Amino acid sequence: MSAAKVELGRHLFYDVRLSGNETQSCATCHVQALAFTDGKPRGVGSTGEVHPRGSMALGNIAYASTLTWANPNLVRLEDQALLPIFGEDPVELGMAGREEELLERLAGDRIYQSLFTEAFPEEDAPISVAGITRALGAFQRTLISVDAPYDRLIRGDDDAVGPEVIRGEGLFFSERLECFHCHGGPFFTSSVDYEGKGFAEVEFFNTGLYNLDGQGGYPYPNTGIHLFTGDDLDMGRFRAPTLKNIAVTAPYMHDGSIATLEEVIDHYAAGGRTIPDGPLAGEGHRSPHRSEFIVGFELTPEERADLLAFLESLTDSTFLTDPRFADPWR
Repeated sequence: MSAAKVELGRHLFYDVRLSGNETQSCATCHVQALAFTDGKPRGVGSTGEVHPRGSMALGNIAYASTLTWANPNLVRLEDQALLPIFGEDPVELGMAGREEELLERLAGDRIYQSLFTEAFPEEDAPISVAGITRALGAFQRTLISVDAPYDRLIRGDDDAVGPEVIRGEGLFFSERLECFHCHGGPFFTSSVDYEGKGFAEVEFFNTGLYNLDGQGGYPYPNTGIHLFTGDDLDMGRFRAPTLKNIAVTAPYMHDGSIATLEEVIDHYAAGGRTIPDGPLAGEGHRSPHRSEFIVGFELTPEERADLLAFLESLTDSTFLTDPRFADPWR
């Protein structure tokens, strides 16, 4: 990490020259005002290909023990950056096989000639694919979101939130609702790692979204880490995303199949989703692979409002507008 690498990474993050047809950048699918998501159910690549899963939020991604929705092997931001740039299934930025073209595009820009040299002064050829991924990783590690009203409450500002948030907090962290088991810790996700931590927490959960065959089946290719392990017990298990800024990252779930926070609460209250007919029909609450924490619950209208107020108190408006994370080309 260095200030020079971060600034280079910010320029690269917002540069459409990283896509084959120069129509998209990383920021196309990771919009700052939406906590670096894109508001779509599933991502759409530079060639128009619709991805199987939605774009994940990037706030506090430096502390994630695994990356993406369901790849247990992807743990470094530098490695992850290669997928959107050069991946072919699905096509995102569409630069597969065009590495030299990408480097030539950047090398022809005087701004990049300076930024790469400042970021990697020890390199004889600083403009490289490795330099691109290192700079993108450096920038993403600065995307720290810790100034929501609830964060200020935790730091001792008793006036940061109203009583409805305090009541909602009690519900969220109760054994009755069980939310905190999958969305615990400082970043409201169970998969975290940081300096001095004894061991990285790596967890994936089946939330009862689907049960296609009565045996817990999920629609291919969205079968969770099962896609990598082949173990039936891993069917439908995905990483629990952070709940920081959750109010601005709709739609929800790995495939964007739940539109609002209210509907998310309904899903968990039911202990899983029932789809009555069609190709995805099934009773998710009967899935044998559903997490033990998805037990169902009942809420009064007042409790429901309090829980929503708590979730909304996790929105860090400073993070969503911080000029340090904004487009430097504008």
